[in-house]
Amino acid sequence: MSVLTRLPMLANVENSVGNSDNAGTASQASATNSTNSTNSTNSTKPAVEPSTLAYRDLVRGPFWHQIPAYANVTEAQFLDHNWQAKNSITNPAKLLAAVKELVPATFLEDAELGFKHSPMSVRVSPYLLSLIDWANPMEDPLRIQFIPMGSRLTPDHPKLDLDSLHEQADAPVPGLTHRYRDKALFLALDTCPVYCRFCTRSYAVGVDTEDVEKVSLKVSSERWSRAFDYIASRPELEDIVISGGDAYQLRAAQIEEIGDALLAIPNVRRMRFATKGPAVMPQKILTDEAWTDALTRVVEKGRKLHKEVVLHTHFNHPNEITGITEAAMNKLMERGIVVRNQCVLQRGVNDSPETMTMLVKRMGHLNVHAYYVYVHDLVKGVEDLRTSVDTAIFIEKHVRGSTAGFNTPMFVVDAPGGGGKRDVHSYEYYDRETGICVYQAPSVKPGQFFLYFDPLHQLSTAVQRRWADPGERESMTRSAIAKAEQHAR
Repeated sequence: MSVLTRLPMLANVENSVGNSDNAGTASQASATNSTNSTNSTNSTKPAVEPSTLAYRDLVRGPFWHQIPAYANVTEAQFLDHNWQAKNSITNPAKLLAAVKELVPATFLEDAELGFKHSPMSVRVSPYLLSLIDWANPMEDPLRIQFIPMGSRLTPDHPKLDLDSLHEQADAPVPGLTHRYRDKALFLALDTCPVYCRFCTRSYAVGVDTEDVEKVSLKVSSERWSRAFDYIASRPELEDIVISGGDAYQLRAAQIEEIGDALLAIPNVRRMRFATKGPAVMPQKILTDEAWTDALTRVVEKGRKLHKEVVLHTHFNHPNEITGITEAAMNKLMERGIVVRNQCVLQRGVNDSPETMTMLVKRMGHLNVHAYYVYVHDLVKGVEDLRTSVDTAIFIEKHVRGSTAGFNTPMFVVDAPGGGGKRDVHSYEYYDRETGICVYQAPSVKPGQFFLYFDPLHQLSTAVQRRWADPGERESMTRSAIAKAEQHAR
């Protein structure tokens, strides 16, 4: 049965069964109406507005046919993860070939300029390309995340650092960051099924660009062994994140190799395979049986050893979630695989209470647990995507209470300089005028202050002029730290 039509067909079957006994149906309806009448009298809440349930309405059917290049692509082809990978957009010429009838030449020229100056390689799956609103691509939240436009680029913040989180500085061996006492980040590889403009690891992920020469983290048995040896030598390490790059790009055998090696280490109690795959190419879960089976075996082996193995993914906007996503998440649910989500707050993508609430509710509908929402890191070449700490606080206030607490994400700042994730509200001092927010991380790096800087485009013209002056920059920074010291406990 078609993945795209399975649920509607089931609904039709249920309706036809109900109509097979008209007398019984009429009797049941009368009883139901009587019950509803009684309930409505005693109800303390008004009937729900249908529009508030819109998060359950998923895009279905052959939506990819809107793209001229995919007009004759069958469902079987579109669901094939190999077809998705082979036909991904990696340069302006491929973008032109796919959408040339949908956009003016000026759009493609703008995109070509954006490709040229992007710190990230560009790679967009046909699935994602098909979900963009090509009637208004400049404002589309998916286009904004994956296809850079030269006209939208703005200068980087003067305090920006290519590896702003200092992951390499906290790496005892290449590709393994040990920052938190009991957790380590294992970067198994440096490729992804798509490349996000906002990637915090633009220092390593993808191929070199005109603006960035990458650190190499290619798959290497020798490098992996060094990482595993280090983890085994540190009894305090209990939680390992397997990322990169993206775990989607690991072969099935490599998923089991990593999983088995980590599960065999006595002190490792938890591990998370991190992948953006479900948001950008859910077809892989449905059609790459070897990969999904390998992940399932690692999860089941971990469960027998009383160790937790889960999948962490990365939805940023409700438009990324379709009927195909639902089928993929249902498959993981049936296999007992827990899925959590980590989202990045981005200007023009999800920086409103309405959009973020819709995303959280839609993920919950598919049993994807909202875990974190990150205030956008200071990443080279994407200043136009960043939002302020104040924006995050405002949105969190509106999202909280919209659903169950365990499905409500924590909004965090990943403190520049290696302070780790800090609850967005937990600053020691925040000057909304200069855009400087100061955090401490006593359990990670005690005695240090970590500064996050709001994007300049959200500050007043007068303050932007101060940031242009190196002396004023240092004065504002010293003042913020001094005031944080007064508040620190």
